[in-house]
Amino acid sequence: MTNTELLIIAIGVSMDAFAVAIGKGLSVQRALPAHYLKAGAWFGGFQALMPIIGYYLGSTFSGVVANIDHWLAFVLLGLIGTNMIRESRSGEACEVNPDFSARTMLLLSIATSIDALAVGVSLAFLGVPIWGAAAVIGLTTFIFSAAGVRVGNIFGCRYKSKAELAGGVVLVLMGLKILVEHTLVE
Repeated sequence: MTNTELLIIAIGVSMDAFAVAIGKGLSVQRALPAHYLKAGAWFGGFQALMPIIGYYLGSTFSGVVANIDHWLAFVLLGLIGTNMIRESRSGEACEVNPDFSARTMLLLSIATSIDALAVGVSLAFLGVPIWGAAAVIGLTTFIFSAAGVRVGNIFGCRYKSKAELAGGVVLVLMGLKILVEHTLVE
């Protein structure tokens, strides 16, 4: 997997956190540097941690599934992406909760990083070095989350569903690319 492909996956995975950060930015009267840092640190930290956990879970089973690993990566990325696309089309109202407490941010961080766990499993099947990948995913999510707070504070929920849709499409396309590349090589 190239660095560009990894960055594309990182951007796709970070879109859930970006969408939630938009809601957080909308919820505060005036976004402060502390809001940007909290959103970035919580979401970026969990988006970096979850692929590591998924990677080690996937590594445990990679020998068993070595012949179908590209199919599993395709299915996992496809399911995550399809779910993000579905959520973008749900028409749900933008969640506005001005609470940036540790408890609230922990719950939101876990909820937005479950897909990163599955990406970590896919990375294990593909043999991608996890520490660098997790750093790229975490840093990308940090930047997108901090920016999301700002976007939400300025523009409101206008871009939330578009971010989820874009992230979902990116993940589905990356899964398809992995499948096509591995199928043609075999």
